[in-house]
Amino acid sequence: MTRHKLLVAAIVPALVVMSLSACNRAPAEGAVATAPEAIQQSASNPGVETAQPGEQMAVEPAAPAGPVVEYADVDRVKPVTVKESIFGTVTSVDELTRDSTKPREVCEDVVIQERAPERDGNVGGTVAGAVIGGALGNQVGKGDGRKAATVAGAIAGGVIGRNIDRRSENGKIVSRTEQQCHTEEETVSTVTGYQVRYRKSNGSTGSQRMEDRPSIGSRINLGSTSKTVGYDVTYTYAGKQSTVRMDSKPGDQLQVIDGQVVTGTAPVSQR
Repeated sequence: MTRHKLLVAAIVPALVVMSLSACNRAPAEGAVATAPEAIQQSASNPGVETAQPGEQMAVEPAAPAGPVVEYADVDRVKPVTVKESIFGTVTSVDELTRDSTKPREVCEDVVIQERAPERDGNVGGTVAGAVIGGALGNQVGKGDGRKAATVAGAIAGGVIGRNIDRRSENGKIVSRTEQQCHTEEETVSTVTGYQVRYRKSNGSTGSQRMEDRPSIGSRINLGSTSKTVGYDVTYTYAGKQSTVRMDSKPGDQLQVIDGQVVTGTAPVSQR
């Protein structure tokens, strides 16, 4: 009995020392702290909240999930076009001509000099000579002789008067003006149009033929062209077909983020 008491008295102090050592030892890394340990840690770290007895620790909500990215298949792409006028600024203008010949009558006044026609003496000088010769012959002789003298005087006077008249007009030069015409072949240059050079707003240049002459620096209409302003894109997503207008031409698929088709991003081509 006494031996048992002594044994118990020796063991109890050892167990107490071991229990105290276990309580003061820090918990191992990764071990879950018990309530007394949590209380003890809370006391040593005043900034850390701990659950009171009978309360549960608050659980922070999970971080939201990222956006869901999907792709819609493009079924059809239709360009949307409008007519747009093209203008150019005139930089130079050259005449286009064609030469041809045509007959033309040319007239001019010409001075002509010629001799006066010879007088034959039957008029004027001949008559005057005969009268004078006859008068002179009449004064010669008597009777038949006087008659013969008169006739002879008239004949001689006529011949002499005619010769004198011829000598007075022979060799005289007279001038007169006469209009003379002739035909000439004339070369005529006809304007058939204008070769117009121009510059477009993008800096490119060109030329074209025009019937009317434009002024330098003016704007001329060069026609029209089709300009693409967008694309009507038909796509299929979640079994439903829809159409959306886009500024740029897409690829084979459209990006879909959280169920919404993205039309403002670069087109994608994924299969």
